Amino acid sequence: MPVPSEERLSYGIQLPVQSQSTLYAEPWEAAAGPADLVEIARAADRAGYAYVAACDHVGVPRRLAPAMGTVWYDPVATLAHLAAVTERVRLLSHVAVVGLRHPLLTAKQYATLDHLSGGRLVLGVGAGHVREEFEALGADFERRGAVLDETIDALRAALGAEEFPEHHGKTYDFQGLGQRPRPAQPYVPLWVGGSSPAAVRRAALKGDGWLPQGDPRDRLPAQIARLRRLRAEAGVEGPFTVGAIAEPLYVGRAGWEVGRRTLTGTPQEIAESLRAYRAMGVDQVQVRFRSRSRAELIEQIALFGAEVAPRLN
Repeated sequence: MPVPSEERLSYGIQLPVQSQSTLYAEPWEAAAGPADLVEIARAADRAGYAYVAACDHVGVPRRLAPAMGTVWYDPVATLAHLAAVTERVRLLSHVAVVGLRHPLLTAKQYATLDHLSGGRLVLGVGAGHVREEFEALGADFERRGAVLDETIDALRAALGAEEFPEHHGKTYDFQGLGQRPRPAQPYVPLWVGGSSPAAVRRAALKGDGWLPQGDPRDRLPAQIARLRRLRAEAGVEGPFTVGAIAEPLYVGRAGWEVGRRTLTGTPQEIAESLRAYRAMGVDQVQVRFRSRSRAELIEQIALFGAEVAPRLN
């Protein structure tokens, strides 16, 4: 069950319903629930999507609730539930704020998810941005970048082959504690999210891939060039998956107002536009569709898989 190939442009989707920020949630999602998530994940599985993704927030403070909402499903529980009703699609945390939890706890949860899913996990991690969330959980918000750097190292150990992982760092120190089941994959891919200079550097030097956070197309070439330069200067080798988040999409001519930024048109037109990402050096593009109902979204997911995806490469 390989990670998206660097030789072709693959496509994945951040699931609706499981996170409902006012910045992107559609009105119909407010009344949606588990049954909708299941059918949408199954549709993505059938249509050849590389992954389905879920976000991570433990709690949203009142000051941010009007914009972010408070509907944020737990990613481990959500992805495990969807693993049981899908067959091949990979399961991505986009992103897990791993600094909120001890890495042994994170490893236990995600190793179990990988084991149960037959090796379909892609662990996406990020530093987080909500101070109150860190404070409530006793995590260090000011040092979250440094803690994330160490946490990635600790997770490499704890998600590796050893039954008794070992890590000795400034924040975390553990050994002699056995954790089974081990991940089904011999190597769990770890993608780093974020677009700040520190996040891009972290992705380049510590990650197996990069998940940008809202970079428009015109910013991506410079970011990708920096990733490559940092890796070359540090002598970091091996596969590396560069991601992008596409503009909102609608396959076909929408008979309703889908927004000025939404990319609409024939499958050929949409594919031609998305191929520009591959020309920049992007390996996988995350897509999101405008929709007025679950049925319309599933139709869009299927149309993209059948008519747009074959034209991407």
